[in-house]
Amino acid sequence: MASSVLSPETWPFSQEWLPPEACLVGGAVRDALLGRRGEYLDLDFVLPTDAVQTARKLAQHYKAGFVVLDPDRQIARVVFDQATVDLAQQEGDSLETDLRRRDFTINAIAYNPHTQELIDPLQGYADLQQGIIRMVSAKNLQDDPLRLLRAYRQAAQLDFKIEPATQSAIRQLAPLLQKIAAERVQVELGYLLKSPQGTTCLRAAWEGQLLQGWFPDATAQGLAQVVGVDLAAMTLKECWPTLGLELRASVGGKSASLVSLAKLSCLLSSVPKAAEEQLLNLKYSRAEVRIGITLVKDLSQLLSHATSPMSIKEQYFFFQEVGAVFPALAVLAVASGIPVEQVTPLIKRYLTPDDPVAHPTQLVTGKDLMRSLDLPAGRQIGQLLTAIGVARAEGRISTATQALELATQIMDNV
Repeated sequence: MASSVLSPETWPFSQEWLPPEACLVGGAVRDALLGRRGEYLDLDFVLPTDAVQTARKLAQHYKAGFVVLDPDRQIARVVFDQATVDLAQQEGDSLETDLRRRDFTINAIAYNPHTQELIDPLQGYADLQQGIIRMVSAKNLQDDPLRLLRAYRQAAQLDFKIEPATQSAIRQLAPLLQKIAAERVQVELGYLLKSPQGTTCLRAAWEGQLLQGWFPDATAQGLAQVVGVDLAAMTLKECWPTLGLELRASVGGKSASLVSLAKLSCLLSSVPKAAEEQLLNLKYSRAEVRIGITLVKDLSQLLSHATSPMSIKEQYFFFQEVGAVFPALAVLAVASGIPVEQVTPLIKRYLTPDDPVAHPTQLVTGKDLMRSLDLPAGRQIGQLLTAIGVARAEGRISTATQALELATQIMDNV
């Protein structure tokens, strides 16, 4: 209890700032009862009155951040260095009424720090002990259809099972998820794509008809490939730890990683333009969309060389096209059935910083070519630089002098 978030001693403020009726609710209570604790505190309180005013006073006293999240529902947030504290006005005429408006029974448990009392009108603690996610009511899911997808996300995070009546209600209400803002759907998807634990629940969500509106081209085969991506990523990480780090690193400061985007690509259309539309509809960033399209477009090239290796020239253009997205393509290739041994030469090239095929550097610049050959800027310069790059990759040249000689020969034959 002393180290639990149920103990006010772990909070960044004194409980005396809260009125006697204030209760801690939601995920913080659930996780404390499960013995789960994160490094960052995320506390939600329900107050019978004056929630915003109490939050403002709290922030002023502790010189913390303050923002009103919802003026109509009277919800405010106080931001400390290592904690976020939300204070919300009680919905309805009692705490029990408020709890009965929540999504699942395990999230409808309250704790009064003043009396050290658990308030559990919906037997959420019993469901916690049994590892069950049970809806409070179908109407509550209908009121915020994002809760339909959140059921699977929480099942993945907690390793819980969704009970049959809740599964049935989710299936019936599934079309409503299309009405939810894409950004909110993307966040829930991100949790499911982030770890292997989410993969089983992602498939269950698809089987429950939740994802078809966002991914009309997703198939059972594609969902099976998502499982393959998890296994392939583990295999490649064991063989090449550096590659594993790149696969798990966030993309462009976002929560998505190359592994999660590789999984996402398994749900997309195989037609790049259609895949792009699906990613844009879900409000993915430009960097994430670019990666997704690269995966859809270039995986086929890797698969087409399952029996015959790419030539050096083909490898050169392949790496020029895919760049830092290569680790995700390697994972997808292995997940698609290509033996690791066949991808190994490409992986070794990618992991060698000075490899002239995967990471070519210029022997000469465009300005060097214009000055030496008396050529104007234009498309021809780019073509010459490409020819030089291929020649160096193939080992035919290795110095700037040889590069200029090659360019001269090419121009003499034009």
